[in-house]
Amino acid sequence: MAESIQIFTDGASKGNPGRGGYGAVIARDTTIIELGGFKERTTNNEMELRAVVEALKAIQDTDATVAIYTDSKYVVEGANGWIFGWMKNGWKTKAGSEVLNKALWQALQPLLEQVAIEWHKVPGHVGIIGNERADTIASDFAANGSFDLYTGSKDAYGFDVSDTSYDEAKAAQRSATRKRSAQKAYSYVSLLDGVVQTHTTWGECESRVKGQRGTRFKKALNAGNEQAIIKDFGG
Repeated sequence: MAESIQIFTDGASKGNPGRGGYGAVIARDTTIIELGGFKERTTNNEMELRAVVEALKAIQDTDATVAIYTDSKYVVEGANGWIFGWMKNGWKTKAGSEVLNKALWQALQPLLEQVAIEWHKVPGHVGIIGNERADTIASDFAANGSFDLYTGSKDAYGFDVSDTSYDEAKAAQRSATRKRSAQKAYSYVSLLDGVVQTHTTWGECESRVKGQRGTRFKKALNAGNEQAIIKDFGG
């Protein structure tokens, strides 16, 4: 029976760019290997990509199809499409600029040819056990520069990474929140010391609430939405 390998990856950056870390959990038939690292100044995308590269480097000796679980659209779309155009263009974008994180993409390219990969683009922070663990590793490296990585028996690991189910309602809610964040604002509404105000720009709203305790603020998408937020804030 062919070996089964699952890889769960994540990256983190405190500031983007800022202090960052990456994390990966490699689950083989009977063993678990955790990988991770820290970089003083980096981006979330760089750490997401680094996690995949380091994990694939660690399992080059396999003939198995490797299932990679990541919440990074940048990594999945890059590995399955963009990278081929960049190679043809001498590692330049269509606009002629240098490909960001070029060294990592160049390190990934031969690995894609050596390992059969089954990509799983998954929602972030919805309870997928392996990805939550990878997130913990990446976040702790970003925050502290270190993490006590595990290598050993799958039975003794303490996390059932074979369970890749997740909270679909939570995933749908996160998707709706991202879509809302991408929409153009009609206004911003803030509540401070019991007083509700509306703002035409986020900068105005931020200057009122930043550093203040007990504040509330929200983006309004239209006039009706603005009035509903004001009412909810007690205005």
